[in-house]
Amino acid sequence: MPQPNAVKCLVVDDEPRLRRVLVRLLEGEGFICSEAGSGTEALEVLQHDPVPLVISDLRMPQMDGVTLLREIIARWPTTAVIVVTAVAEVESAVACLQLGALDYVAKPFHLDEVRARVMQALDKRSLKMEVEDYRRTLEQRVQEQARRIEELSLERLQALVHFLEEKDPYTSGHSVRVADYSARIGRQMGLSQAVMDTIALGAELHDIGKIGVSEAVLHKAGKLTEAEYRHIMEHPVIGARILAPLMRDVPPALAIVRSHHERLDGKGFPDGLKGDQISLEVRIVGVADSFDAMTSVRPYRPALSVQKALQELEEGKGTQFHPPAVEAFLAAFPDRSGLPVTTPEVRPLHLPPPLDAHGRSTPPD
Repeated sequence: MPQPNAVKCLVVDDEPRLRRVLVRLLEGEGFICSEAGSGTEALEVLQHDPVPLVISDLRMPQMDGVTLLREIIARWPTTAVIVVTAVAEVESAVACLQLGALDYVAKPFHLDEVRARVMQALDKRSLKMEVEDYRRTLEQRVQEQARRIEELSLERLQALVHFLEEKDPYTSGHSVRVADYSARIGRQMGLSQAVMDTIALGAELHDIGKIGVSEAVLHKAGKLTEAEYRHIMEHPVIGARILAPLMRDVPPALAIVRSHHERLDGKGFPDGLKGDQISLEVRIVGVADSFDAMTSVRPYRPALSVQKALQELEEGKGTQFHPPAVEAFLAAFPDRSGLPVTTPEVRPLHLPPPLDAHGRSTPPD
């Protein structure tokens, strides 16, 4: 009677007599055996019940043992395969070893030899699986460590953004307010948490490129010259260049940094993107960024009233601003007394989880 933890085995041979000999031997050793008379039949069996061990003859009609071996390796790579061959076909058996078979036995075979080869093949299989499991674990640990290093870098960049803003009373708290406004817009639009996380990341770092802009120009009290304006508007490109190595796996967040001054009518900076060339994430942050800028004091002008800033958003719909994003912003604040928002507490940023082949976020293990 098979043991509770008995190993399953599939014996494949077009000669019923030889097949039964092997089955009796293996069952005597405690294996649970199934049988197939051809390679095609073996694949049907494996499709419904994959097994750890297959013992297959090489010469069979319909599908020979070599073709079966290739199919098993491709579809069930953890299955150990032992090929059975005539003495004169040892070269073919060696070729099977090169393809991935774990061992072979030659006919006419000795039962003790078959027993020993089976146990060796299962030991090799266990070792291969341990090595593969170790490799996967090691890769995962390396990826986790790399991600932690990236997040530490992200924390430092976040601290740098807020340090730059705190140096300037006119921009203090701007980035976290933009992230807050963007989150409220995103919730009104029913966006997924993965998209919201991406928006939060890009929104809070959108102005990091101002580190490369002259402070004299940033703090100038009077009207900017054309050259000064163009100098300031270099900050999206500078920011994207700074963040590119860190955010290469989060292109929508990087797009927010580079493109938050683009306009639907194509008159924005730095690339003159137009309409659908501007991603939804960028359009949302563009509305949030503009409203916070309008309702904040600047060296060259006082803050606009909430009513005037909302009017500017309404008038810019379809030319500068994405109409659904503006509508979502208005819907998020039915009580206008909540505007402008109080600067939220700064919270650590995190890289969104990586996307799978279908563009869906993959949760951490």
